[in-house]
Amino acid sequence: VQLQASGGGLVQAGGSLRLSCTASRRMFRWQYMNWYRQAPGNQREWVASITSGGMISYSDSVKGRFTISRDDAANTMYLQMSSLQREDTAVYYCFGFGPCSGSECTHVWGQGTQVTVSS
Repeated sequence: VQLQASGGGLVQAGGSLRLSCTASRRMFRWQYMNWYRQAPGNQREWVASITSGGMISYSDSVKGRFTISRDDAANTMYLQMSSLQREDTAVYYCFGFGPCSGSECTHVWGQGTQVTVSS
């Protein structure tokens, strides 16, 4: 099972980018999927989540600016990022969790995609 993240790049402050995370299996098998980011010198931080039931949550730092969504037909999760700030500069990672069989759960990280916001 693999996740492939893409869509990063260089954007000016105030601009927008859309990240994609394409899965090698059907989306309904994930219990939830997350976006994380890691800026240089910082720990990886959670950005947003979407569950198999469609429940969505965001970190306070991106709420109102980022939108997480998924297209089950395309086996892809998205992160639409708007009003980007220099503080959003980081490597962005997608993560998928589930299913579980007893105590054994599948969890998969995608490779990172770099987002750089210039002033």
